[in-house]
Amino acid sequence: MTTSPTNQSRIIVALDFAREADALALVERLDPSRCRLKVGKEMFTRNGPQLVEKLVAKGYDVFLDLKFHDIPNTVAGACRSAAELGIWMVNVHALGGKRMMEAAAEALDKGSNRPLLIGVTILTSMGEEDIAQIGLSGSPADNVKRLAVLAQESGLDGVVCSPREVAMLRENVRDDFQLVTPGIRPAWSEKGDQTRITTPADAIRLGSDYLVIGRPITAADEPLQALSLIEEELRA
Repeated sequence: MTTSPTNQSRIIVALDFAREADALALVERLDPSRCRLKVGKEMFTRNGPQLVEKLVAKGYDVFLDLKFHDIPNTVAGACRSAAELGIWMVNVHALGGKRMMEAAAEALDKGSNRPLLIGVTILTSMGEEDIAQIGLSGSPADNVKRLAVLAQESGLDGVVCSPREVAMLRENVRDDFQLVTPGIRPAWSEKGDQTRITTPADAIRLGSDYLVIGRPITAADEPLQALSLIEEELRA
């Protein structure tokens, strides 16, 4: 697994920028021993694998969030190519099925620097109606549980899940199955009438392993200070 032995951080900073220059300017103000980075579809499509290689060269653990979903051989090849960039984590869509996920895991197992392989179950934007429209039975939570268990059986290391799904999944997967949780907001970043948030401490208490945090850090005047506040919250 490609990871820095000195980096024990649970915080993954989401680099949701369009321009490479903006992303690089931010990471220069952070610390690769105190956080990890997530590169998603927009940034990767616009700036390519060269950006990922630059971030890795700066000492950062990189989560490549491209959600591969295709036939098994194609996804296996994509994961193998991603691993060659020196990344720490990559993900695939669990809806691609067991054979696809097994092919991805097998391809990474054959490499010398295996990143964590994480599954995406049901997108957090999908509700009951969306689930029914694509022909899946049961609630979104039912499908999340079923796909997470399938991902575990297929050799994946964990799944991405919303804060409201963490406790349920912890009762249905191994203790070492990694739960990566987006949508986290520190209490101090709350704005206006927004009252329903999941704080970093709440997410860890529920059973999350890694927290994906974007604007509370990336939009802060002092990103490293914002990171420090989150670290203090987790220690407390």
